[in-house]
Amino acid sequence: MDDRHDQEEIYSQRIKAGKRTYFFDVKATRGQDYYLTITESKRRQNGDDSVSYEKHKIFLYKEDFLKFVDALQDAVDYVREELLSPEEVAELDRPRDYDDRDQPRRETERPAFDPNRSDDSF
Repeated sequence: MDDRHDQEEIYSQRIKAGKRTYFFDVKATRGQDYYLTITESKRRQNGDDSVSYEKHKIFLYKEDFLKFVDALQDAVDYVREELLSPEEVAELDRPRDYDDRDQPRRETERPAFDPNRSDDSF
C-alpha cells in the first residue's frame, strides 16, 4: 500500500544568515506536480526566556520558476549596480566558506519525508 502524503519532499537546502534561517524545499504532489517552498525562520527570545520561531513561507509553482529567478536577479543586479559602493560589491563577491549544513544534502543523507517535522529540526 502506498502511504504517501499530499506532498513529497524531493530536495532541501538550508542557509543560515544570522538570526534567520532560510529553507529551500522542492516538493511534489501526488500527481508529480513540482513546487518550491521558501521558508524564512527567525529565532525569537520570549519574555519568559523560552525560544520560539517566527516563520514566513512562500510557495512557488514550477510554471513561475523562471519569472521568479529573473525578477530576483534583476533586483539583485539593481542593488549591486545602483545602490552599493564598489567596496560593498567586492565584499559580496569574495569567496565564502560555508558550513557543511548549508550545502545541499545528498539523497542518502536526506531524512524520510515527515509531514509533522518542524522546519527547524535539521
